[in-house]
Amino acid sequence: MQRRPQQAGPGSRTPPSAPSATPTPAWAAADCSAAEPVGGLQEYYYELCMEKSQEIKPFILHILQEVDEEIEKGLVGITLNVAGNCHLMPVERVTGEDFWILCRILKNNPYINASIHLCSSGLDVRYNLISDVGASYAAKLLQKNTTLKHLRMTGNKIENKGGMFFAAMLQINSSLEKLDVGDCDLGMQSVIAFATVLTQNQTIKGLNLNRPILYGEQEESTVHLGHMLKENQCLVELHMCKHDIKNCGMKQLCDALYLNRTLRYLDVSCNKITQDGMVCLADVLKSNTTLEVIDLSFNRIENAGANYLSDALASHNRTLKALSVVSNKIEGEGLVALSQSMKTNPTLSNIYIWGNKFDEATRVAYSDLIHMGRLKSDNTDVEPFVVDGHVYLAEVSNGLKRHYYWTPGYGEACSPSSNAGFTLVPVGQYL
Repeated sequence: MQRRPQQAGPGSRTPPSAPSATPTPAWAAADCSAAEPVGGLQEYYYELCMEKSQEIKPFILHILQEVDEEIEKGLVGITLNVAGNCHLMPVERVTGEDFWILCRILKNNPYINASIHLCSSGLDVRYNLISDVGASYAAKLLQKNTTLKHLRMTGNKIENKGGMFFAAMLQINSSLEKLDVGDCDLGMQSVIAFATVLTQNQTIKGLNLNRPILYGEQEESTVHLGHMLKENQCLVELHMCKHDIKNCGMKQLCDALYLNRTLRYLDVSCNKITQDGMVCLADVLKSNTTLEVIDLSFNRIENAGANYLSDALASHNRTLKALSVVSNKIEGEGLVALSQSMKTNPTLSNIYIWGNKFDEATRVAYSDLIHMGRLKSDNTDVEPFVVDGHVYLAEVSNGLKRHYYWTPGYGEACSPSSNAGFTLVPVGQYL
C-alpha cells in the first residue's frame, strides 16, 4: 500500500515554500527574452508558436483576435477567456505548452499591459489540461505581474504541488484580487498553505477552494481557514464547497466570524452540516454585520436548522441579503418559518428553497410573498402556478451561482438572476 506523505497538523503555522523546481520542457527552454511583439496579440501568439514549433490553436487565435478588437475600441477591464468548456464553438483544450505561450503574452506584450494597466484584468483558463507544471508558469507570471487582477483555474488538475506554487506566489504578489483553484485536486498541505499566507496577504478579496482532496475526519481545513478569518481583514468572498465540513467545522468557522469584519459571501455548500451547526450560525447572525450572502445548499439542516435561522433573521439580523437552503431536507414547518422571517426582515431579498419537501402551506406562503411583491421572481428559484384551485411551485433557473459549472446554450451566462451571489457582492469578475 502506498504511504501517504505526512501532512502538517492543525497547529502548524510554517509559511509555505514553493515545491522543488519542475524540469523545464524543451519547448520552454529557450531564452524567455525572445522577440518582442510588433503587432496585436494574435500576431504575437502566431510568432511565438512558430518560434517554438508549437501548434497554433484556432480557438486561442480567435479569442486573441477578439481581445485585439476590444483594445482597438479602447475598452477596459479585459479578460482573456480561454475556458475549455465552451459549447458554442469547437474548443481544443489548453495544455501546459499553450499556457506557457499565454503567460508569455501576458508578461511581455505592451499592448495588453498598456490597455489594462489602470483597470481590472483577468485570465480564465478553467477546465483545460493544465497541470502543476502550468501552475508553476502562472505563479512565476504573477510574482511580477501587477495588472492581472483575477485568475480562474477551475477544473485543471494542478493538485497539491500546483496549489503550493500559487500559495508561495501570494507571499510576493500584491495585486491579484481573486483566485479560483476550485476542483483542482488540491491537497490538505496546499489548503493549509493558502490559509497561512492569507493571514498576511491583504490583497486577495475572493478565494475559491472548492473540492480539495482531503483525508481524515479532523476537519483540518476549517481549523486553519477559521484561524485565517480571525486575522485577515481583506477577504470578502470565500468558497468552501465540498470540504466535508461537519458541525464541529462549522463551529470553527462561526467562532472566527465573531471577530471577522470583512467577509460578505460565505459558501459552505455540499457539506455535512446539520441543525447543530445552524445553532452556531444563527448566533453569529445575531451580532455579525457584514455577511450578506450565505450558501448552505446541499447540507442537511432540516426543520430545526431552518427555524434557528428564521428566528435570527426575523428578530436580529438586518444585513443578510441572500440565503440558499436548496436540498437541505427541510419540510413545510421550516420553509414557512423562513418565509415568515421575510415579512419582518426588510433586508433579506433573495431566498432559494428548491429540493426540499413542499407542502401546501409552503406553496401558499411563497406564492403570497411573490404576489405581494415582497419576494421578486428573479430573487428566488421557485415560481407559483395554480392547477384545479391548488397552488404549486415550479423550479426556475435562478440561484447564487447557477452557471458556475456550466454555461447555457443561449441567453446571458452571467445574468444577475442566475448569479445573484456575485451580483450582490461584486468583487471583480465572477469566480
